Amino acid sequence: MTAENQIKDTVTQNDVVLFMKGTKTMPQCGFSSRVAGVLNFMGIEFQDVNVLADDGIRQGIKDYSDWPTIPQLYVKGEFVGGCDIITEMTLSGELDTLLSDKGISFDKDAAEKIREANG
Repeated sequence: MTAENQIKDTVTQNDVVLFMKGTKTMPQCGFSSRVAGVLNFMGIEFQDVNVLADDGIRQGIKDYSDWPTIPQLYVKGEFVGGCDIITEMTLSGELDTLLSDKGISFDKDAAEKIREANG
C-alpha cells in the first residue's frame, strides 16, 4: 500500500486524526504536544499517527494536504490545519463550532477553560 493510500484510509476511517511527531501520550515536538494537549484536554477521541515512525508517511502527509508542516489535524476526512491554526480556532471558538457541526463530541467546559486561561 502506498503512503498516499495509507493516509487516505486513515483520514477516512477515523473521525479525528492528528498526524504528529510522536504519539498522543508521548509527543516529540512542542507543536505536536500543543495540538495533542488541546485535543486530550477537550476529551476528543482521536487517532494519532507518528510521522517519525515512517518517512513515507512523514513526506506523504505534506504532499497529501499540500501543507509543509506537521502536526496536521483532520476532522471527518477534511484537513483543518496545523498548530497555529488549531490554536487560533480553539481560542476563537471556531474549533467548537467545527466539531459540533461534524458531530464530534468534546468537553465544552474544557474548551471554555482553555479560552479563559489564554484570554
